[in-house]
Amino acid sequence: MRSNAGRVPSVVLSLVLTLSLFLGCKRQGADSGAPHIAYVTNGIAAFWTIAKAGAEAAGRDLKVNVSVHMPAEGIADQKRILEDLIIRGVDGVALSPIDSNNQASLINDTALKTALITQDSDAPNTNRLAYIGMDNYQAGRMLGELIKESLPNGGKLAIFVGRLEQDNARKRRQGVIDEVLGRSVDSSRYDPPGQQLSDGKFSVVVTLTDQFDRVKAKGNCEDAMLQHPDLAGVVGLFGYNVPVCLEALKQSNKVGSVKVFSFDEADETLQGIKDGSVVGTVVQNPYEYGFQSVQLLKEILSGNRSAVPENKVINIPARRIDRSNVEAFWADLKAKLGKS
Repeated sequence: MRSNAGRVPSVVLSLVLTLSLFLGCKRQGADSGAPHIAYVTNGIAAFWTIAKAGAEAAGRDLKVNVSVHMPAEGIADQKRILEDLIIRGVDGVALSPIDSNNQASLINDTALKTALITQDSDAPNTNRLAYIGMDNYQAGRMLGELIKESLPNGGKLAIFVGRLEQDNARKRRQGVIDEVLGRSVDSSRYDPPGQQLSDGKFSVVVTLTDQFDRVKAKGNCEDAMLQHPDLAGVVGLFGYNVPVCLEALKQSNKVGSVKVFSFDEADETLQGIKDGSVVGTVVQNPYEYGFQSVQLLKEILSGNRSAVPENKVINIPARRIDRSNVEAFWADLKAKLGKS
């Protein structure tokens, strides 16, 4: 007979989980009489800390109760969060889907029970009411332009990203590839990873995913440099990719000899742009993603459906950050986050 000594009764585990969910849903903004809007990310990252600040600022300004939820364990965790929010009667949800295709039924089911929009990454083939974010394909092409300017003679490129199941990741990557290879504009194009792509000048030799695992992300960069010692540039599509690539480059004494191109505004990336170890980054506006998501959902819940554009997309343009504007951009970002 197996002993139960040292084991925690399931009822205790259930109570602990319930309490943790409650504490994790601490609301920012108004009071119990105001609508409850939930901002649900696709993971935990510095990018989402900025978005959280925007969502909570909107909650305070607009007198709305706002809770922010960051799934730590992928799709299953995001599904659990959404189901819990519905049980608790949330009024609106701003969701960044992890896998829009495989989550379509979950998104549609949630949209039947609450006002649901997508932000950061879209799920266009679902019943979401609107999408708030940038055009990720065009943003990818914007980064591709920076790559071509910095590497006029071309060279081998390695691309790193958390996962390609996300709509934004796929389109971002494709935009980079299409621009550096001189292709026509086609946001529906998709080159599966696992094959090398070349136009005779640039070669995309590998695309590696890490599922938001920073240790694996760093290992991916190390592996790419070992397999391609003549690598000309590394491209990080998620905010943490370039910071871990910088660690790998420093350990290999390749800072400066391998060009670094980024998305998003991690502190390490911005510092790298200042000191020259990163060429530049294409940034979204996560603060506005958070703020405008709450603002739009409040309008929808108030009955103002005219707040939703006819194409159901609110575009927040991407911006290119390089040494010419990094100081001003970083100062503004720190001010929004309440940092000195």
